[in-house]
Amino acid sequence: MQKTEGLDWRGIDRQNFPLPDAKPFFDEVREELENGSGMVKIRGLEVGRYQQEQLRRIWYALGAHLGTPMFQNYRGEVMREIKDEGMGVGAKLYGATVDEHGKQFLSSGARTLSPGQLRFHTDRCDVVGLLCVRQASEGGVSKLASSATVYNRILERRPDLHALLCKAIPRSRFGEEAGGEHVAYDLPIFGVRDGKLTSHFSLTYIENAQMLPDVRKLGEAEHEAIQLLMAVAEEECFEMRFAPGDIQLLNNHVIYHGRTAFKDNVQTGEDRMLMRLWLSVPNSRALPPDHAVLWGDVGSGKPHGGIAQPAAALPV
Repeated sequence: MQKTEGLDWRGIDRQNFPLPDAKPFFDEVREELENGSGMVKIRGLEVGRYQQEQLRRIWYALGAHLGTPMFQNYRGEVMREIKDEGMGVGAKLYGATVDEHGKQFLSSGARTLSPGQLRFHTDRCDVVGLLCVRQASEGGVSKLASSATVYNRILERRPDLHALLCKAIPRSRFGEEAGGEHVAYDLPIFGVRDGKLTSHFSLTYIENAQMLPDVRKLGEAEHEAIQLLMAVAEEECFEMRFAPGDIQLLNNHVIYHGRTAFKDNVQTGEDRMLMRLWLSVPNSRALPPDHAVLWGDVGSGKPHGGIAQPAAALPV
């Protein structure tokens, strides 16, 4: 901490925040994430000892030792506080539209800034990391399901529907990204390369794509396949409640995550706040070629994922 005192947390890296004795630990964590269960929980960081800016430096340093922090939105954020931002804030920051019934339809990013339930989904990065600073007085339970298990269960039960999930499904960028050649794009929910699965799934982006005029409408069997995926994930999931100081790391290629609704109690200091990092890790799997539309470089161990940033303004 001494070498970085006074340094903005965005300037932290492996060189100015060295942790040489921890290298075997970070190697073990990355191995578990990529070739083990795909999930790691680390406990014991005494968050109450530190001011928020100090916590940001510590958490960003840990992320920098594990991998490369990636942009989480087109405003260039590489660390996001996940908490209830209040009515309308999420929609303003991340976008919203209206559905066919005139009801507000929030983007995935906007939903994370509300106290509501989050459906099973993945983020656009190799590893998502969450540091719990404060927990809600009620709810806010993390729900995790192995996408590999979901893949296998659907293949056993309904190979016809499984085949549809391995084919292109229209998605929407939902205004959360600057750049990108299309508002909508096609990507299968299940992909395999070199014997390794990747599953990129967020129902919100599929639903929003169906609201766009020039996007192919899903067939009845495709809707059934997606509903089966959600049902199997619910059957196979387990729950994990964060305590302050807990760190959760998930490999998005093989783990779906969700969250139960929560209720804060500001008076008792139980107002849920997590610090989130998106990481590209050096031992990541190669992705199928068609995933380049979303991930960029699909090579093994390559920095990929994250949200495209606005092009730099040209000099006049």
